[in-house]
Amino acid sequence: MKTVEEFLAYAVKLEEEAALRFGELADVMQTCGNGDVARLFRRLSDYSRLHLADARARASFRDMPQMSAREYVWPDLESPETAGIWAADPMIGRGQALEIARDAEEASLNYYRGVFESTQDPEIRVLAKEFLEEESEHVREINKWIAAHTEGRRLPVD
Repeated sequence: MKTVEEFLAYAVKLEEEAALRFGELADVMQTCGNGDVARLFRRLSDYSRLHLADARARASFRDMPQMSAREYVWPDLESPETAGIWAADPMIGRGQALEIARDAEEASLNYYRGVFESTQDPEIRVLAKEFLEEESEHVREINKWIAAHTEGRRLPVD
């Protein structure tokens, strides 16, 4: 990352794609009659939309770069927080869905950690640390949901 604007462009794209994918997965699960997983994915899509709004607000007063989807360089094929498309399996269980969600959040956390550790720009470091801490909280929350699911307790999406 060379500029704060570039960092924010990546953050916006990351959250856009997370919101879109979790929303698509929620729609597929709802269509297939898997309401439990649909509600979980819808909640995660809503969370991503909140984070997207925050990233856009931070970028709103800046001269942001206009980048096409091909110009983003991610550690893997897709943006880090994009949940695996295999989660569209209509027979997916809640436990598997939670693991896919955790994997997506952990990938995002690792992405921001990588930015934080590799940049020399103090403003990018501050932002990357904030985003890293936020993603850490998401991972902790999903781990709580996994524990509740494993113990047979209700989840916040119920």
